[in-house]
Amino acid sequence: MSNSLPRSMKDVHYDNAKFRQRSFHKVFSQALLTSNMKRECTKCSTGKFLILLLIGGLTYLMLAHTNAQSDGILKGIGSKEGVNLFDDGSKFRKIWRKPPRLPPRLSPDEMTGRNKSNFESQNLKTGSHWKTRQQKVKEAFIHAWSGYKNYAMGYDELMPLSHRGIDGLGGLGATIVDALDTALIMGIDEVVIEAGTWIEKHLPERITTKGQVNLFETTIRVVGGLLSAYHLSNGLNKGPKPDVYLENARNLADRLLSAFTSSPSDIPFSDVVLHESTAHPAPGGMSSTSEASTLQLEFNYLSYLTGDPKYSIESMKVLHHLKTLPKVDGLVPIYISPHSGEFSGENIRLGSRGDSYYEYLIKVWLQLRGSNSTYLYNMYGEAMKGVRHHLVRKSVPNELTFVGELPYGPRGAFSPKMDHLVCFLPGTLALGATKGLTKEKAMREGTLTFDDIENLKLAEDLAKTCVQMYAVTTTGLAPEIAYFNIEGNPESGPDGGNKNNKYVHDIIIKPADRHNLLRPETVESLFILYRITEDPKYREWGRDIFEAFEKHTRIDSGGYSSLDDVTVLPPQRRDKMETFFLGETLKYLYLLFGDSNIIPLDEFVFNTEAHPFPIIGNTRKQ
Repeated sequence: MSNSLPRSMKDVHYDNAKFRQRSFHKVFSQALLTSNMKRECTKCSTGKFLILLLIGGLTYLMLAHTNAQSDGILKGIGSKEGVNLFDDGSKFRKIWRKPPRLPPRLSPDEMTGRNKSNFESQNLKTGSHWKTRQQKVKEAFIHAWSGYKNYAMGYDELMPLSHRGIDGLGGLGATIVDALDTALIMGIDEVVIEAGTWIEKHLPERITTKGQVNLFETTIRVVGGLLSAYHLSNGLNKGPKPDVYLENARNLADRLLSAFTSSPSDIPFSDVVLHESTAHPAPGGMSSTSEASTLQLEFNYLSYLTGDPKYSIESMKVLHHLKTLPKVDGLVPIYISPHSGEFSGENIRLGSRGDSYYEYLIKVWLQLRGSNSTYLYNMYGEAMKGVRHHLVRKSVPNELTFVGELPYGPRGAFSPKMDHLVCFLPGTLALGATKGLTKEKAMREGTLTFDDIENLKLAEDLAKTCVQMYAVTTTGLAPEIAYFNIEGNPESGPDGGNKNNKYVHDIIIKPADRHNLLRPETVESLFILYRITEDPKYREWGRDIFEAFEKHTRIDSGGYSSLDDVTVLPPQRRDKMETFFLGETLKYLYLLFGDSNIIPLDEFVFNTEAHPFPIIGNTRKQ
């Protein structure tokens, strides 16, 4: 793992300073040599030979030295881009010229590590290896879809063991809509036609007749899936016309708006009754902070496409309101009241009910760049500083970096508990650091700040931890929740079962937390980090995770199942295939193993359900 950039010149062990200046002694001695000696030596032919030899030697030394210092800033003596120190017309004026400002560079450790990885993985990168892996993910998607189509078509989710469907998300055919843009990206025309035809024939009636749905889940899965399908299907002539997806998204969003308009505050109610277009709070009256603040990408894009600002206006009120509330160094409690508009309780975490609040701060800013959304970037930056200060710790004995919780606020005890959901954070940190550019390009353009570098290093450290949450278990699949041993407060409990893993004693997996729901967060971060760092290890880690899914969760009759316990063999299976396995997990794996020009991160932003929307500033209305 590379070290972050130094903070002062005295710490520079390699040439990585933003500004580089030569000492007065070097300038004077070079000027003396190139003026007095020229005058004396040119009196004889030997002198002329010596001066030519001297000029050649100095030219070689200057080029070698300067190239090492500035990584190619001087491209050649006498060239247009270079600096000709011996130009007769300019005498020695250019010797005093201040060198240009340089962006941060890769450290020697990073360069060595990258070269080594490139050497070791050359065949994997240039051959057909990853194309083959990508094809296997495509085949897994087809297998998952076949189980759903055969036993649960039209239901929200498949129960792969009992061969039936279940409506756990309001009865809108959530798997169909969630999986559609994955099929579009993979180019599986048969699935695109099947899913699109069902949406055209059945979804309009479902929207007008179904009962209670959750505002957050319906927005990110169904509205998000329809809007992404609308964009990706333009010009393909596969399935229904793209306007079918847009009109269904608009019809559904019109009913979901009641969650905003019915609330006495800027915080929406959590539940909507579709056939009545009415809304009410969740049992207990509280809304999740993450749910209220994870609607804006979808509603902003809908307003952009339809030209109707009401969707964006209502959803953005939430973030404007959250900006005004007190926070703990940018961190917020996980509950908020739609009645008062105030936070409730002191529980601070980046797991369930807190996670996507932080994700959408940076993603909505990326979506709306160029508009009046700077406050979101500032809120994100402050929150990430708060994460590093309050929540980041290292485990013992092997110093895995992890993100814990503050169940009773900043004055309460720290909990070394980390949900698998927190594994979204490495990808979000990397995306926030480079804004979707590769790390190398961002450094070349000089856009990375020291906070960006620090966040990117934290992203890589956390990604390693998330992968080890898989590797420490007997099945090679992560539990829903892990605890970490920390200095002075060791956790007690069983390990993951893989005694050969170095970190088996750092991670505790309690009996109630051993299940795996086919979640996507780790492979999401691996995908983003691979795109940004171009380090093949992220692909290799993703390959191992995919192989574990194939080995332990694939159901022969079709579909994939969740697991009850990842620490035992064979693992007990749960009769459930979540919609996000097709909508997120397999999509991110497919993109991880594919070409980086497919859904590029500087042109698209993924919602929290992995539905990609074009960045509004980069696209024309279709």
